[in-house]
Amino acid sequence: MPFMQADTLSEQYSLFQAASPETVEWLLSVATHHDYPADRAVVMEDAWGNAVYFIQAGWVKVRRHAEDSSITLAVLGQGDFFGEMAILDESPRSTDVVAMTAVKLMSISAQRFLQTLFKDPQLHHRLLQIMVQRLRQTNLRFQLRHQPPAVKLANTLTAIQEAYGEPVEDGVDLFNIPRKDLADLADITPDEADKIMAKLAEKGWIFEDNARSVLRLKNTRQLAHLAGRL
Repeated sequence: MPFMQADTLSEQYSLFQAASPETVEWLLSVATHHDYPADRAVVMEDAWGNAVYFIQAGWVKVRRHAEDSSITLAVLGQGDFFGEMAILDESPRSTDVVAMTAVKLMSISAQRFLQTLFKDPQLHHRLLQIMVQRLRQTNLRFQLRHQPPAVKLANTLTAIQEAYGEPVEDGVDLFNIPRKDLADLADITPDEADKIMAKLAEKGWIFEDNARSVLRLKNTRQLAHLAGRL
């Protein structure tokens, strides 16, 4: 994979926007690059804590395993990262990460990432800010647990749009997350997700381009209103 420039890294990842140029250059020099096809495990259950992974292209899902089934905890796209909590708390995991599409990742070993946090207080502070934002998202999902399924799903779509949406002429494009994963994220059943998505499509708020695996949100304001965010 071609070498990424320091300014490109800072533009693509909000984590590095506050880091010094020297920090970013050094991280790039010690990074490892990976390519995975769709449906390939990216991080196995016993591999947490070895590195932090940065998504350069594609989509992954974080799953928790319970007996013979799995629950999707998060869907992450380009510009995001994962594995930082396992480095900091060194706790055992019952989760793995799977590529949903072809994925390009950059990894930085746990030891080198921790060394960098100690050397660059701005990077350390920015990481704390991002972790607090993620905690707020988790708290919001918990607060929504008694809300109607449509409100939960609208919140999920709005959150994904805010994090990864690509503006187009008549809306915002997202990866069309499979129903089971979308239902898990919204804490509703796949059947409920199917019915709500069909209703949103009837209203003209969304359009699914299944050939390109794209979900176009055509009325983000109404979705945000349904989610109770306006």
